[in-house]
Amino acid sequence: MARIAIVGSCITRDLWPLREAAPRDLLYVSRTSLVSLLSPPVADYRSQPDPPDGFTRYQHMAVEADLLKTGLSQLIAHRPTHLIFDFIDERFDLLRLPAGAVITHSWELESGGYLGRPALAGPQPIPRLSAGAERLWRQAVVEFAELLRLTVLREAKIILHSAQWASRQVLPDGAAQPLQGHPHIWDGRPADLSAHNEMLRRYEAHFLATIPQAEVARARPEHQLADPAHRWGLSPFHYVPAYYEDIGRALAALGVEEAVTSGV
Repeated sequence: MARIAIVGSCITRDLWPLREAAPRDLLYVSRTSLVSLLSPPVADYRSQPDPPDGFTRYQHMAVEADLLKTGLSQLIAHRPTHLIFDFIDERFDLLRLPAGAVITHSWELESGGYLGRPALAGPQPIPRLSAGAERLWRQAVVEFAELLRLTVLREAKIILHSAQWASRQVLPDGAAQPLQGHPHIWDGRPADLSAHNEMLRRYEAHFLATIPQAEVARARPEHQLADPAHRWGLSPFHYVPAYYEDIGRALAALGVEEAVTSGV
């Protein structure tokens, strides 16, 4: 039986059925940049047992894992047979705290009130599309490659789910048209789709050059369409069902067939 770990976003997680509890053989690390994953933990941050009002327990756990840097220990303890990356959550800016920790400026971090806690005071923004963020990310990939060499993660098949933000959306009759509206990281925080796609191309090329044993799962170009009927709503990275079917087949060919059952 495959034991899967995902470091990425819903574009990969949604290949598994959504249940109250994740399948035992699936570990999902999300809302974290590779930079943050490899950063020291936030000094003096005390974990809170209950999520903020309106948040699910999973959302709270994801934010706290990013702050306390427990993702790596979870990955190692899980001993995955397959470790799947996608970089869609690399759309978020980074924040550097005075003591040196770097955290992911996700919507959940912003909306859940976490930034009001004393341990997170005085953050310095690092815009995602800045040269500084890219330098940090490239170094994080180099560090992760060394981690793969030195830990049980070297036993896992490394898979990159290669993805771009969709610039077109599907219509009810099956035709495609340019994506309507302006993409946002979240409401009130607009995003440059072309710039993010260029960044993703650079990120993926660096990842594959640094971790050459990684396999690639990629959807057919004609299926890289945004879906207005997607369960999470219209977004450049909420795709049509055929996209997920392509990725599911690609993962099955890489040995993940026991676990992948499309929940989309």
